Amino acid sequence: MSQKRVWLFREGNATMRNLLGGKGANLAEMTNAGLPVPPGLTITTETCMEYIDNGNKMPDGLMDDVKTALTDVENQIGKKFGDASNPLLLSVRSGARLSMPGMMETVLNLGLNDETIKGVLELTGNDRFAYDSYRRFLTMFGSVVLEIDRDKFEKILDEIKEEEGVILDTEVSVEGFKKSIELYKELIKKETGKEFPQNPMEQLQAAIEAVFGSWNIPRAIAYRNHYKINHRYGTAVNVQTMVFGNMGNDSATGVSFTRNPSTGENKFYGEYLTNAQGEDVVAGIRTPKPIQELANEMPALYNQYVEIAQKLERHYKDIQDMEFTIEKGKLYILQTRNGKRTAQAALKIAIDLESEGIINKEKALMLVDPAQLYQLLLPSFDEESKKTGILLSTGLNASPGAAVGKIVFDPTEAAERGQAGEKVILVRVETCPDDIHGMISAQGVLTARGGNTSHAAVVARGMGKPCVAGCETLKVDLEREILTTPDGKQFKKDEIISIDGSTGEVFAGAITTVEPKMGADFDKLLSWADDVKKLLVRANADTPADVEKAVELGAKGVGLCRTEHMFMDPERLPVVQEMIISGTKEARKEALAKLLPMQYQDFKDMFKALKGLPMTIRLLDPPLHEFLPNKEELIEKVATGKAKGEDVSEDAKMLEIVEELSEVNPMMGLRGCRLGLTYPEINEMQVRAIFEAACDLKKEGFEVKPEVMIPLIGHVNELKAARDVLEEVAQKVMEEKCVQVDYQFGTMIEIPRAALTADKVAEYAEFFSFGTNDLTQMTFGYSRDDAEGKFLNNYVEQKILPANPFQTLDQEGVGQLMEIALEKGLKVRPNLKRGICGEHGGDPESVKFCHKIGLNYVSCSPFRVPVARLAAAQAVIEEKE
Repeated sequence: MSQKRVWLFREGNATMRNLLGGKGANLAEMTNAGLPVPPGLTITTETCMEYIDNGNKMPDGLMDDVKTALTDVENQIGKKFGDASNPLLLSVRSGARLSMPGMMETVLNLGLNDETIKGVLELTGNDRFAYDSYRRFLTMFGSVVLEIDRDKFEKILDEIKEEEGVILDTEVSVEGFKKSIELYKELIKKETGKEFPQNPMEQLQAAIEAVFGSWNIPRAIAYRNHYKINHRYGTAVNVQTMVFGNMGNDSATGVSFTRNPSTGENKFYGEYLTNAQGEDVVAGIRTPKPIQELANEMPALYNQYVEIAQKLERHYKDIQDMEFTIEKGKLYILQTRNGKRTAQAALKIAIDLESEGIINKEKALMLVDPAQLYQLLLPSFDEESKKTGILLSTGLNASPGAAVGKIVFDPTEAAERGQAGEKVILVRVETCPDDIHGMISAQGVLTARGGNTSHAAVVARGMGKPCVAGCETLKVDLEREILTTPDGKQFKKDEIISIDGSTGEVFAGAITTVEPKMGADFDKLLSWADDVKKLLVRANADTPADVEKAVELGAKGVGLCRTEHMFMDPERLPVVQEMIISGTKEARKEALAKLLPMQYQDFKDMFKALKGLPMTIRLLDPPLHEFLPNKEELIEKVATGKAKGEDVSEDAKMLEIVEELSEVNPMMGLRGCRLGLTYPEINEMQVRAIFEAACDLKKEGFEVKPEVMIPLIGHVNELKAARDVLEEVAQKVMEEKCVQVDYQFGTMIEIPRAALTADKVAEYAEFFSFGTNDLTQMTFGYSRDDAEGKFLNNYVEQKILPANPFQTLDQEGVGQLMEIALEKGLKVRPNLKRGICGEHGGDPESVKFCHKIGLNYVSCSPFRVPVARLAAAQAVIEEKE
């Protein structure tokens, strides 16, 4: 920790953002570059956390340090804080190390009181300016520091405007402002029981505490949770000399960007107001003017500002978001920071800055957030259309993108109507594997239950399909086919809704969508990424269409083919069910013989689409009951049929089998390799289909690289027993076909014991694929869907966990198991191929960890392949830095 709590602007620099916050570091940098920055001081981010850790109490000696630094500021500006004849007025602003625009608090015009207002009047001769500034300060101090509802101050001013017959604040008379000041002070006394503090130093301390405290207000916490910003970073406090844009028509204030933050166009972009303070521009009290109009009103100052802006962009090598004030014809720069931008703009800005020679390719790669690439691949809603839409509810933004369609509750109906060309939204309480056909044909999926790694979320992301999950305020009645909103409004089947998977919002009616736009810039950036990265990126794909999309987006193979998804096809499900209910091995083999040609064709089509790239095929993993009718629905069907005197013998027989197969904890029961060892004929059929397809394609001149993955190994003997049987099948098929193909057998590391005994497992596995979804579940002891639905979000909000471990890999726990497995496995098999195929394979932070620990590849859903490619490149660049 730094011993120095308070830094003058001239003492810092741009490298000190962790200590001084982004705003403080940039103010210091601009000050030392000789730019017109009002002088001030910065209280460090560490001091903020010291304040919070101390029970929201000011550290001993802090205000003494502030007073000392403030004396220096007074000497620089030639004014004195609290002086009645020549008062220094201050702004007090937050400034975290990572930009959190609008999330924390600001107080302007601090230092005004009933005495210093006289000095302002004397010095400026501008009664309107002086009283306008005082009433603004009372409003901000009262609402931000004293926590009085701001609307109560606005109501007083509105009543005065009504009395005077005016509409705008700028039209209020001086006497009106004077009256508002007295009424504001009365309001403060009424609300707090105390007089408004006239002591400027008391005002300053209270404002500093308010900014420190705003680090933990709900919106700031929510913002950090969303952007995965560390809750221990804290915010700096910047205390800066006030300059005034509301001193007349030769004064102004505004906000601008060096480029268009929406499109990326290299055109100066922003807004300003004459005779105003900064809050007026963003608050919508008056309509701001385009920044280009300043060239007509104040041409010399506009040219000076543009020149400074261009210098700052070249200096910081990124688009700049700037705030400025013009006070009586003199320009001041109040802030610069790297500008927030849309995905489309981020891509264009990065490419353009490189082509302009301002940055190199590696810097360009670092300027684009990998998650933004994903957004570019998906349709989105037009923001203006959303503003006029009727918001019904907000759930989890489980899978990005925008979807509009008719409500359909039944997955089979969704499949039929979707295939016929209708746009439908599949609405379910929650989805299960049986719903896959409906999800494929629907425009999007809405569920009342489930988390960000629920079935609906995972499958939707894999398809690049919008999904809003866990929308618990909505009631879904599947029987009556009615969706009920929190206010009791009912939506029936065929009514149109719109879902925004990027925000979790659900709207009534059709919101206008904007189609994704990709072009040369997209391809160019990713080609640069491929030149830099070391990790290969594969895709999780279950169909030829998935494979084609993945390869189109740059995947270098399939890292996870989930064969159970192939079994869920409505045409195949009856055959799968026939196999499950077979009473003997021979009967099972008969049913499997019917599935063999189907699996063969699946694998042949996928191998062909891969054009020689490898494919890791996971043998059947889920418990068998998932392929059978729902137990509760069967019980109800049998009971109802009996009551009506109907023949329910077939349903009763199915219920008997379902009950026989049902387990207390199916996710840890008869599944994965245990299923294959119990019913080896299932996996034997799958391996035969894989190798028959591979051999036939090789005969046709295609290169094929099958990798057979045996799932859920907990003990090496499971792998040894399973591989012995399956290797024999593979060899037999190749002998029958008179063809040899290159292949590998490996396993999924998803049970902690497998990671801890990886040296033994590696004797029989040619590759490890970390199944981090289940590995996370078993390491934490969390049931994934239950955790996300019931407590995990609260854990993140309460800072018990830094992030949802099913979204971003838990490097400390799960990651440590991965490192142990790698260390042990590589000692036994130095050429061990190693990858990851859980959802984390498409999470940028998790991808960077995979690079760090030495994996060969990551695998993710097709639409996340570009995300992983860019994140893998950034991992190499960050490692260098």
